[in-house]
Amino acid sequence: MADKFMNDTMFDELLESTKQAVAISKNTLSASRRFTITPPDIAAIRNTADKSQEDFARMIGVSVGTLRNWEQGRRKPEGPALALLKIVSADPAYVEKILATN
Repeated sequence: MADKFMNDTMFDELLESTKQAVAISKNTLSASRRFTITPPDIAAIRNTADKSQEDFARMIGVSVGTLRNWEQGRRKPEGPALALLKIVSADPAYVEKILATN
């Protein structure tokens, strides 16, 4: 019957991984892999939609200040905002139609 608990080898590997994670977080060790996500070009998305900053911000439900911060690189959209921007970049007319307020 297989042992339900961690054996010594597994524990040593886990301990080493933990030590490496701490060292990486303290910048005393470089990570073996890095993942970077290229932020979308929000100004280009807005221009493709043929919208002013004010109109585009209203269309996607953010403040003009937030949109300006995104476009100028001071802030980055996250989570649902990124997903919405991806959809807008694919079909701005559809998003405008769906999100239009009556």
